[in-house]
Amino acid sequence: MQKLFDRTKLNTIEMPNRFVRSATWEGMADTHGRATPELAKLYLNLVRGGVGLIITGHAYISPEGMASPHQLGIYSDDLIDDLKAMTDAIHDEGGNLVVQISHSGCHGAYRLNGLCPLGPSVMKNHRGPDCKELSIDGIQKIVEGFTQAAVRAEKAGFDGVQLHAAHGYLLSQFLSPFYNKREDAFGGDLENRVRIILEIIRSIKSVTGGETALLVKMNSEDFLDNGLTIEEMLGAAAMLEKAGVDAIELSGGTIHSPIRYNAIRKGVIKTKDQEVYYRNAAMRYKERIHIPLMLVGGIRSYEVAEELINNGITDYISMSRPLICEPDLINKWRSGDRKRSDCLNDNMCFTPAIRGRGLRCAVKERKK
Repeated sequence: MQKLFDRTKLNTIEMPNRFVRSATWEGMADTHGRATPELAKLYLNLVRGGVGLIITGHAYISPEGMASPHQLGIYSDDLIDDLKAMTDAIHDEGGNLVVQISHSGCHGAYRLNGLCPLGPSVMKNHRGPDCKELSIDGIQKIVEGFTQAAVRAEKAGFDGVQLHAAHGYLLSQFLSPFYNKREDAFGGDLENRVRIILEIIRSIKSVTGGETALLVKMNSEDFLDNGLTIEEMLGAAAMLEKAGVDAIELSGGTIHSPIRYNAIRKGVIKTKDQEVYYRNAAMRYKERIHIPLMLVGGIRSYEVAEELINNGITDYISMSRPLICEPDLINKWRSGDRKRSDCLNDNMCFTPAIRGRGLRCAVKERKK
């Protein structure tokens, strides 16, 4: 059997193959961030479609950290029972479910929650009040918020947590000199900018005993002037490796990056050469970092995924939009049907979610 379908293990997670569903905002939680049967059904379809590991859409760890309408929440113990019902359903089908825990930082959803956005530094915000700089006490509250979110994740039965440190959200903002203008212990050189993530990791490990899988999603680079570079990503990844992270997922771009470098780039991928947005960064990662790599971004073909694994460019294939379009894509590929994903990269799958109908593929809806 091809390496793509090797059985592997991440901490305590038994992986039936090397395919990961990358965290994607679904817009299927209720107005308080509570998990719903509709969201559980989406994940169940992915399990039944053969995905080896599902990472939830970003779940906000505190009220002001909310980013989007109907976003999953993990900020209160009151949410645990509904999260547990969801993880139980996934485990009953033999699936693996990791929750991505997140804070929106300067991109907080002020119009939804009325709360002032908080970030590493003051930043202008055209969609609401300016982002306020977190105090040292405020940073420690953020660390505690992520820690308690991990505790709730464990109680709810998730197989692990992924820290969202990509795409210009709070932890990504601390990593990036574009956002982070601080002159204290949490700003300036790379070691200081990574500090908040390292403190969160240490704190989570202290309360979970290291038995819950701990992943980090981070940018390969920001594609911004004075943003995070590939070289700095490698330095940060080395620190995360030393801190005991189980795997890193590489993505790229922020809300301020040029459209062509956005994390959810638009445009039909016509050839295999157009796939794999962050190939160069992944190759450099594998030369220096030894913990498993999950690579997301533009992977649409079985042959490309196979080449990435067989040539040691990544350890896991992470996908988002192709699995919105075809939740059963992995089973199709395993059966011998190696047709490339039907995904058009038009991002129309998010329009229904914005309108309160939840994430769904516009390509499929047009065919009905």
